[in-house]
Amino acid sequence: MQIDDKMLEKLEKLSALKIPDDKREEFKGQLSKIVDFVDVLNELNLDGIEATVSTVSGGTPLRDDEPRKSDVIDIILQNAPQKQGKNFEVPKIIE
Repeated sequence: MQIDDKMLEKLEKLSALKIPDDKREEFKGQLSKIVDFVDVLNELNLDGIEATVSTVSGGTPLRDDEPRKSDVIDIILQNAPQKQGKNFEVPKIIE
């Protein structure tokens, strides 16, 4: 499918983008290649093939949602210039 100026103007309007005049021919060529590629994909016989939404068979493996002890806060606060308890202490910016 060849993208012409009328189609490009329609796409500009739909996408709310403005394509610069010096790039219009380049965009038309690239969009034509994309549409041609999709046409090739449409020729594939996919009868009997179920749509795949994940590469993990059997669904997503989940771990039990159990709380665990972590010392991440203490490690991060080691680099804080000022701290108060388990929080960063920062200068007041609102009067």
